[in-house]
Amino acid sequence: MSDTDEEQTQQKETEQGKEQPVLASALSQKERETIAKLPYEQARDQLIQAVQALEAGGLDLDASMRQWEIGEALAKRAQELLGQVRAKLDAAQQEQASAGAQAGTQSNLDA
Repeated sequence: MSDTDEEQTQQKETEQGKEQPVLASALSQKERETIAKLPYEQARDQLIQAVQALEAGGLDLDASMRQWEIGEALAKRAQELLGQVRAKLDAAQQEQASAGAQAGTQSNLDA
């Protein structure tokens, strides 16, 4: 099935009301905003705690789902921060390579 066929099928299902319902989140908007402001180390440490709570078991279904959502939000935050650091490092490496390529050239001496 091509991408166009899949899009048409999805559109037909949506029009026919067969779209899957969106599940309610166990996290409040305030909790999501708090997680979105965490520094990397804190997000990582809280993610470890959430995973350990899930692995330990003993939680009821609602508490397990809440821990899962917390973990997902924390993992997303940590990945965002790592992505920002990667972008900065890539930019610095490109700048350094560009400066190195011009070092000792006439254009560098004219400046």
